[in-house]
Amino acid sequence: MAIKKYIEEQYDQEQHALEEKIIALEVSALDKYFKGDVSGYLDIWSKDNFSYFDAGTKERSDSYEQVKLFLETVVAGKMHTDTYDFHYPRVQLSADTAVLTYQLHADTPFIEMHYNVIEVFQKNKNNDWKVIHSTWDLITPFSPDIKRPKVIV
Repeated sequence: MAIKKYIEEQYDQEQHALEEKIIALEVSALDKYFKGDVSGYLDIWSKDNFSYFDAGTKERSDSYEQVKLFLETVVAGKMHTDTYDFHYPRVQLSADTAVLTYQLHADTPFIEMHYNVIEVFQKNKNNDWKVIHSTWDLITPFSPDIKRPKVIV
């Protein structure tokens, strides 16, 4: 899949390599996810320090175990699609932190997906990059229950 991404012009070669690594981690997780396999995300999410916002929940989840249970009981095996749009990713770097943002579009038998996704990666003590926070929020124009402003005439 060719990925059109935002180019951070100020990044040096090492930073561009890290940018590619972060994107590759996410794409690998998404590829598994859309085959019904949630293990890709379970592998890149931090087991020690993790929080998660989802458009389908009222509150933030504050533990890996809580989100793992949700994925394994509600989502696993249900997300299937041959194609998805990993739209215009951007990786912003700072010391041992990387913020990946992108839009995700996919049509699965379980749900039609139009999300703004934010993944906050942090390099851990083993020098592995793990997601410490993840947000999947509906893209407003696609949100079925969005409150529209009143038209003032």
